[in-house]
Amino acid sequence: MKFKTTALSLALAFAATTGFSAGPFEKTECIAPAKPGGGFDLTCKLAQSALMDSKVIADPMRVTYMPGGIGAVAYNSVIAQRPGENNTIVAYSSGSLLNLAQGKFGRYSENDVRWLAVIGADFGAVIVSDSSPFKSLKDVLAAVKADPTKVVFGAGGTVGSQDWMKAALTAKAAGVDPKAMRFVAFEGGGEAMTALQGGHVHVYSGDASEAMQQQKAGTKIRVLAVMADKRLPGDLASIPTAKEQGVDIVWPIVRGFYMGPKVSDADFNAWSTAFKKMMDTPAYDKLRAERGLFPFDLVGAEADAHAKKQVTGYHKLIQEFGLAVAK
Repeated sequence: MKFKTTALSLALAFAATTGFSAGPFEKTECIAPAKPGGGFDLTCKLAQSALMDSKVIADPMRVTYMPGGIGAVAYNSVIAQRPGENNTIVAYSSGSLLNLAQGKFGRYSENDVRWLAVIGADFGAVIVSDSSPFKSLKDVLAAVKADPTKVVFGAGGTVGSQDWMKAALTAKAAGVDPKAMRFVAFEGGGEAMTALQGGHVHVYSGDASEAMQQQKAGTKIRVLAVMADKRLPGDLASIPTAKEQGVDIVWPIVRGFYMGPKVSDADFNAWSTAFKKMMDTPAYDKLRAERGLFPFDLVGAEADAHAKKQVTGYHKLIQEFGLAVAK
C-alpha cells in the first residue's frame, strides 16, 4: 500500500512538473448560465449534438446549469475559480454582452474571458399563450396604449436586460414610456414561459428559436411577431415581422461560447478549429435550423472582436434609454 501511494505521488509530481493535463476534448462540459429550458440551454445542447456528430468529441458533453444574475454567477465563477479549464465552454448571447455593458457582471469586463465562437443568430419575438385574447402585435400595442397597467410583460432578465429592451421597445411603439410598463423579471426563458402558461404574465418578450422549440415540445403558445428585417425561413415562415405590422423593431441575437481567461492558446485554438470544422458541415446546418437559429459563424479572433464591438454598441444604447450603469 505504501509503495502504491508513493508511486501515485511520484506520478502526480511528474505530471505537475511536465505540465501534463487532460486534453481539451476529454470530459467536456458546457455551462448554461440559467435554469433548463431557455436559450442558454438550447445553445449548449446544439454544441453537444454537433460536436458529437462531427466527431470532435467521443463522449457526450455534460451540460451544467448555473443560474444567477442572468449569467453573472457563471461569468464570475469561470474567471475566479475555473479560469484555466481547457475542456469547459460557457454559453452566452447578446443579452450577456448587454449585461456586461451595464456593469451587471461585477468587477469583470468583456476583456476578462476568451470569446470562442458565435454559432448562429436568433431574433427577438413577441409571444403570448395560446389562450390569449391578443391575436396580433397591433392588439398588444392597442391594449398597452389603452392602459399600460393591465398588460404584464415577462422575460428572462431584469430591467435593462436584452428581453427588457425588447419589451421596452414594444411599449415605446405603443406611445408608452417604458418606465410605466408592468414588467416581471425571471431567471431565464424557461421560467418566463411557465409564468406565461400560468397567466401570471400576458406577453413574453423572448426569442424566436426558443419559442419554436417550446411549440415543438407541445407548449401552448402563439408567436405574434419576430423582430427581424424580413420573415424567417423554415418553421417560422408564417410569422409576420414587427415591421410588417407597422412597428419598426429589429432585435438580432447572437449565440455563442466563451472560455476562461487562462486557457492556453493551444487549447483555445484547438477549440476554435473544432468549431470551424463543426460549422462547415451540412449536418450542422440542419441541426442549427432545427433549433431556429440562422447562419452567423465566427471563431477565435473574429468572435472575440465581435463580442467586444457589440459591448461598445450597447454602451450607446444604454445611454439612450437613460439606464444606470452598475459600479
